[in-house]
Amino acid sequence: MFANTFRKPQRPYSRSFKITRVIVLALAVITFVGAGLIGYAYKAIDVPRPEDLSTSQVSTIYYNDGTTEMARLGQENRTIVPLSAVPDHVQKAVLSAENRSFYTDPGFSPSGILRAVWLNLTTSETPGGSTITQQYVKNAYLSDAKTLSRKFKELIMSVKLEQEYTKDQILGYYLNTIYFGRGAYGIEAASEVYFGKPVQQLTVSEGAVLASSIRSPAGYDPQNHPEAAKARWDYVMSGLKEKGWITSAQAKEAAYPQVLPIGPGKLNQLNGPEGVIVNRVKNELAALGYDEDKVYSEGLKVTTTISPAYQSQAVAAVQQQLEGQPQNLIPALVSVDPTSGAIVAYYGNSQGTGFDYAGRGYRQPGSSFKPFVLATALENGYADSTLRDGSSPQYFPDRTQPVRNSGGSGCSSCSLKTAITHSYNTTFYGLTYDLGGAKVAAMAHLLGIAPKRIDTGTPTLQETDGTVASGIGIGQYEVTVKDMASAFATFADDGVYNAPYMVQKITNAAGKVLYEHKNAGKQVISPDVANDVTYALDDVASYSHDSLAKGRPSATKTGTVQLGDENNKDAWMVGYTPKQLSTAVWIGTDASDPILTSAGKIIYGAGIPGKIWQQYMDAALDGKPVEKLPNKAVIKATKGSSGGSSSSGNSGNSGNSGGSTPSTEPSSPPAGSTTPTTPPTTPPTTPTTPPTTPPTTPPPASSSSSPSTPPASPPTKPPGQLVPGLLGPGG
Repeated sequence: MFANTFRKPQRPYSRSFKITRVIVLALAVITFVGAGLIGYAYKAIDVPRPEDLSTSQVSTIYYNDGTTEMARLGQENRTIVPLSAVPDHVQKAVLSAENRSFYTDPGFSPSGILRAVWLNLTTSETPGGSTITQQYVKNAYLSDAKTLSRKFKELIMSVKLEQEYTKDQILGYYLNTIYFGRGAYGIEAASEVYFGKPVQQLTVSEGAVLASSIRSPAGYDPQNHPEAAKARWDYVMSGLKEKGWITSAQAKEAAYPQVLPIGPGKLNQLNGPEGVIVNRVKNELAALGYDEDKVYSEGLKVTTTISPAYQSQAVAAVQQQLEGQPQNLIPALVSVDPTSGAIVAYYGNSQGTGFDYAGRGYRQPGSSFKPFVLATALENGYADSTLRDGSSPQYFPDRTQPVRNSGGSGCSSCSLKTAITHSYNTTFYGLTYDLGGAKVAAMAHLLGIAPKRIDTGTPTLQETDGTVASGIGIGQYEVTVKDMASAFATFADDGVYNAPYMVQKITNAAGKVLYEHKNAGKQVISPDVANDVTYALDDVASYSHDSLAKGRPSATKTGTVQLGDENNKDAWMVGYTPKQLSTAVWIGTDASDPILTSAGKIIYGAGIPGKIWQQYMDAALDGKPVEKLPNKAVIKATKGSSGGSSSSGNSGNSGNSGGSTPSTEPSSPPAGSTTPTTPPTTPPTTPTTPPTTPPTTPPPASSSSSPSTPPASPPTKPPGQLVPGLLGPGG
């Protein structure tokens, strides 16, 4: 009993021992679970193949030779090079700056990771001390988020990378990804930006400059912080000497090199007309399924259709012909290979980031639209030799004001070939009235005028209610320069329409072809119609004093759009040589102001636009075979009367009947430049209904030919109104 009175005393440490045992057990569990999690993470975290790093490269746009660079697109300026292309002394300079034990360490620094975690969590300081492997992993695969999970992932990926790739491979990947400042990613881009030469040509001192910038590209830029840059360079050079990578003599002789000033990289400049081209290329790429994310990250190589020679010649023609002319004049030029639709030269704006007047600028084409009327007529029983009334002025049931020719010129009965050479408005307005404007619109769409506007998506070549006025025959409705070049190209390729395009081929960074354009031409008019349109246009260039050099024949049409009673606002020259080039040129202004030369002279289609067209075509076709134009028309008329002489090759009076003679065209402005004025504010609702808003009365004109009978009471003019197609000084 006594014995039971006393219990065995407990050891004083038994309670703490239990606590310790629980802690140890918990730590064991945590360690076990942690090890399991690490093991799972090691297997789960995938290291993307460094070969896939090309997904962060810029895309390069080339001219049609596939080698001449036009531009580089991307958020980063990067060019991948193999490690063998980087001189050993440049490699060692990078190691001296960033990781001198690179070839002996395990690829990560545990103490560095702990220090980085602490600094990231407690300060805004960006720690150094990471190995090259860690830096590569962070820059190539991870975000810059300051989180424990990112550092953990960095550690796992660094370990796996070291196990799966050699040190040389990792160094090569690193040198192609690290940022060196000035927009340059990778050692090759940095070499070009800082020294203007490839990395293979860098000296020890130059390599040390690039290596110095890695830690803080902005802080160690030689231009902005020369003292800090020099101090960092000294550190790198000292490391090279200490590691035995250069001799003491080399270190002593080394001097800080001359570095290029900061400026936009020349390969990233999108200034000048080429910038507009690049924007069009980007739009085509998007339509092909290559949106900006892909273009700006996947290192695509895009070969365009633009010829470096033709583009240079187009720019030269525009600049030289506009030299000394008023600054408000705006040019646009598009040149197309008729056999493929490839756009070989493109001038949409002198500023690369400006509005694309060639592809997005809609302007009335004036008389340059008349070949589409002729093509429509040829498909509907008419022929080049068909005789039509070309007298001026003439009245038509669908308008209250007469249509006039330039200066009252005209003929009572002349062939369609003669009428298009002299650009008689009355002939082609009347022909369109008889054919129906809708047929002419349909023909123009077949030939290459886009059915919808690119800016609004609304239908082209018609009124808002869907009707088509007869004014279409003399260029009432707006079109683009690109579409005019494309539509005339259809004539140049025997009636085969090839859609215009700029992207010829796309390859990825590995050289695999992702896309290549395939010609898909479509016969939209018969070869006979194309033949006869070309035949009808063969005299226009000489008549407008814009013939090509060395007697090279061409099929052309001028156009001018009148502004008010005394000025013009748009002037065109469109023409081609068969199977070679189709080129359209436009001159106008932003605000549809009067277009005048520096001497105050009115500009017509045969003037500055014609001279640009002539200079460009002469240069582009120099040395090319001379393609002959048809020497006769082949389509026979089944309606109307025929003069039977349009196939003789003569224009002028050859198509006249009854001994009448066309009025003499004025020597200034040159013939071939007549076009319409701006459409009325309230368009006609049907082709046979007069305009709701009465148009202006044109300036008086005389004609030796008798006009059609006018209405009993000729309408009067309300001030300030314009009528499409009413006037035009010579086509």
